[in-house]
Amino acid sequence: MNFESLNYYGYSRETYKNCKELVFDTNKKHVNILNIWLAIICVFMFSVSYVSLFAVMTGNRLLYVVYFFAALIMELWMRLKKDHSELEVRLAMLLNVLMIASFGIYTSVMQPYMAAVIYPVMLVVLSLSYIETFLVVSFVLVISSAVLLYSSYVFKPMSIFYVDLYNIVICLILAFILHYAFQHTRISHFVIYYENVDIQNDLEVKSSFDSLTSLLNRGRFFMMAREILKAPHDDYMAVCLFDLDGFKLINDRLGHQMGDKAIQIMSKTLLDGFNIDFGEKWTFQNRALKEEASIAGRLGGDEYIVLLRGRLNREIVREEVQGILDALSAIRMGELDGLHSSVGIYEVKEDDIDIDDAYMKADRALYKAKEAGKHQMVFFE
Repeated sequence: MNFESLNYYGYSRETYKNCKELVFDTNKKHVNILNIWLAIICVFMFSVSYVSLFAVMTGNRLLYVVYFFAALIMELWMRLKKDHSELEVRLAMLLNVLMIASFGIYTSVMQPYMAAVIYPVMLVVLSLSYIETFLVVSFVLVISSAVLLYSSYVFKPMSIFYVDLYNIVICLILAFILHYAFQHTRISHFVIYYENVDIQNDLEVKSSFDSLTSLLNRGRFFMMAREILKAPHDDYMAVCLFDLDGFKLINDRLGHQMGDKAIQIMSKTLLDGFNIDFGEKWTFQNRALKEEASIAGRLGGDEYIVLLRGRLNREIVREEVQGILDALSAIRMGELDGLHSSVGIYEVKEDDIDIDDAYMKADRALYKAKEAGKHQMVFFE
């Protein structure tokens, strides 16, 4: 095992970085847990010192109160502020470790004729809680343990110091082993989680997008369009139906391979002409709904449908559609001398909530475009 593998709990640095989001969430959650845990410990220590139980000295009460409120304030800050940056969570982790380590050291020093009891427990708890790198956590545990042992050497009899030394060395070794094993298991769970997410994303893409064109398939397009129209809408939208003219002749004369190429060219021309971005397909649906983006789908064969959003009026739509028709006419590929398409367009009204009705009206306009001589657009009136 090389140093990088040891430092990242048996994984490569790249794998560890890929799990950063879950590591961040875990550390943030454990800051909250350990703050509550420290506050409960302070309440317990204050209570038993008040009634002089378990040899807890009464002189510690004020410090128990101070630590209690410090943990409470940090907990409130973590909970009241919803979005924390990575730097803020790291700072909270550092403060939390300092509070817990100093609390363990303080309780040890205040009882000079007893071996440190609370600190070894806190040492193990810290080793199980936070995910950093093995080197960083080991450094923090060693430094805090060295401070504990130094304070034990200064303030306690040598006989108690040797007991502390023995206990801390044993607990430190245990903390190293537990930290590595526990965090290795956690990272392995994170890796499996992300692998499952990737599988789900692949399934989502396969079930949502047409394999030949990478446009939305018929079912997914209508599902998204239905959701868009059901929401209140007062912005300009238009449903555009495109149908390739003479596509059967392309298949018959040039072959189905060229027919498939023509379908792909048509799809790319629509995406470019309407500036539709299908990058990160598994997040496209959420992005399209939030950002009011246009969506495009293949209905089957050589028929396409687009729900245009973010345009101001009919003239802008007319200009963009004409640009697409011109781009299709200019295509030259082997024996393929230009593509032609008829277009039917329906302008969505504020009270339109049925995508099927809008589709039928665009289809009527498409039929009129075919009747009028093809390779042109017709708006539904």
